[in-house]
Amino acid sequence: MKIKLPLPFGLALLLAGCVPSVNPLYTEKDLVFDPALVGVWSEENEKEAWAFAEAGGKKYFLKHTDSDGRTGEFDAHLLKLGQELFLDLYALGLGGNGGWEINQLARCALVIRPAHLFLKVDQITPTLKLRLMDPERLEELIEKNPKDIQHEKIRLNGRDSEEFQIILTAPTKDLQKFILRHVKDEKFFADPGTLTKKPKPVDVEPVNK
Repeated sequence: MKIKLPLPFGLALLLAGCVPSVNPLYTEKDLVFDPALVGVWSEENEKEAWAFAEAGGKKYFLKHTDSDGRTGEFDAHLLKLGQELFLDLYALGLGGNGGWEINQLARCALVIRPAHLFLKVDQITPTLKLRLMDPERLEELIEKNPKDIQHEKIRLNGRDSEEFQIILTAPTKDLQKFILRHVKDEKFFADPGTLTKKPKPVDVEPVNK
């Protein structure tokens, strides 16, 4: 079943539907910087916010705050592969008022090793449209051809659980080939979440420097 992005398109959904990767999707030559991404983005009438700040060079710092006051901090890189734009988010840490359930962290391997998360960027202006990779579609592809992309499976919820998390372990060049091979597959990425930029800038300096 294809993942859709219900409102709010937020951090909990990002973690629940993520496909973590040990390696980044970019090399230095793939990176681009678009100043239009800098600012605070949210869905209409929602409290959640995606705050992007310039972090030097072609890097952004992203702080996400959800409606429960929980936060996620990421190094973010915008990259271009062929004609397609992507975001590579590298998890720095989670915090905030609400706390996180251990399964939410384990699902993205945040309690095991730092993880990169990939999103497809359909557009940045006038609204920011982002798509998550669909883990169910990835699982289908891997079941059909386990050698299609290098990966590991970790068991969630204890040794007797039948629930597994796929972690991509392929090197960057193989990740790029894999993503581009399937980018036109309508099931590979979820339907887009649409974010609108807030008119007034907010301080989004990273806490973890």
